Amino acid sequence: MKLKSLLLRYYPPGIMLEYETNGVLKTKSIDLLELDPSTDVDALVEEIQKAEPLITASRTEQVRLLVQRLQAKLGQNGSHVFYLFKVLRAHILPLTNVALNKSGTCFITGSYDRTCKVWDTRSGEELRTLEGHGNVVYAIAFNNPYGDKIATGSFDKTCKLWNTETGKCYHTFRGHTAEIVCLSFNPQSTLVATGSVDTTAKLWDIKSGEEVFTLMGHLAEIISLAFDTSGNRIITGSFDHTVIVWDTSTARKVHTLIGHCAEISSSVFNWDCSLILTGSMDKTCMLWDATNGKCVATLTGHDDEILDSCFDYAGKLFATASADGTARVYNTATRKCISKLEGHEGEISKISFNPQGNRLLTGSSDKTARIWDAHTGECLQILAGHMDEIFSCAFNYKGDIVITGSKDNTCRIWC
Repeated sequence: MKLKSLLLRYYPPGIMLEYETNGVLKTKSIDLLELDPSTDVDALVEEIQKAEPLITASRTEQVRLLVQRLQAKLGQNGSHVFYLFKVLRAHILPLTNVALNKSGTCFITGSYDRTCKVWDTRSGEELRTLEGHGNVVYAIAFNNPYGDKIATGSFDKTCKLWNTETGKCYHTFRGHTAEIVCLSFNPQSTLVATGSVDTTAKLWDIKSGEEVFTLMGHLAEIISLAFDTSGNRIITGSFDHTVIVWDTSTARKVHTLIGHCAEISSSVFNWDCSLILTGSMDKTCMLWDATNGKCVATLTGHDDEILDSCFDYAGKLFATASADGTARVYNTATRKCISKLEGHEGEISKISFNPQGNRLLTGSSDKTARIWDAHTGECLQILAGHMDEIFSCAFNYKGDIVITGSKDNTCRIWC
């Protein structure tokens, strides 16, 4: 094996190694999830060299500089103040979802008008319209971190794969017998997974356009799915109250997570794939050991359904958003609630951390999005102006741009 290059990954902090083995270029990552501004850099570099044979003595200084750059980035507190930049009347019929590419240079919107539109974030200009679906375009995604492809899932029971730059449709994936309501690319951008009301998920080969596997086992519609960071496993959350962990190379069920007593609303892995977080209409969220499928914590306290949940980039914190109009932040290690986000006057349907992990973004039926201090629960900013409920909102990778999508048929860019 020969090391070719070292690359920085800011969120979560880590170093990417590009290396060659038997003439094939491969990558692996050194995760530095515990890195903070007070970490002893020399001791950490020594630890890295002991654990990773590719990091030889000749690379010591380069690794030290990379770690110092990561430390400097972590020292920036992410206390950005957002101002309204553009209001986009995106579609003639209601929006369904918005999604950003990793760099934040462009974003996409799905709509009841059967199209997906690609937008330039900085100018607010429409770059292209992706047309071809015969019904609502509901689930949309970029193949981040690359961003050169877009997947759209529709109520017409198909998923389409598009070229971001040209708008060309590469493939139409056919096989589901009911609406597609969720989808995701694997991290390697070789597969697209789709989840459907027909109770199945399917894995599709991006290159050939062929179906690879059908994941059968749920008794009701699948409404959430997510790959782990290795791409070796995928989880599907269903209205049958369960989440199933699948092996993506064999379509074998690895674990079935049984414990919720109502529909699943969200399911996600933490970064190192050791934990799975599930949210449910039963007003609880549960933490599961991803290696054995056992529940390690049930978090109660919300007075109504949990509509969304998420980990921060490093997996040190997780958060829940509820129809009771509040959100909660928990310490992953202690399972204790460290802050309650109170102030919205309607249900919170979306929640996400900024990349730095110190801010949270929430979107609500009260027509506002809010920025919160993750550790204190203080509301730092109210993003007001939409005329109807906000159903989708997201930070870009740097955490200095927010996109909000509303039932008022507009998207707003805040930066």
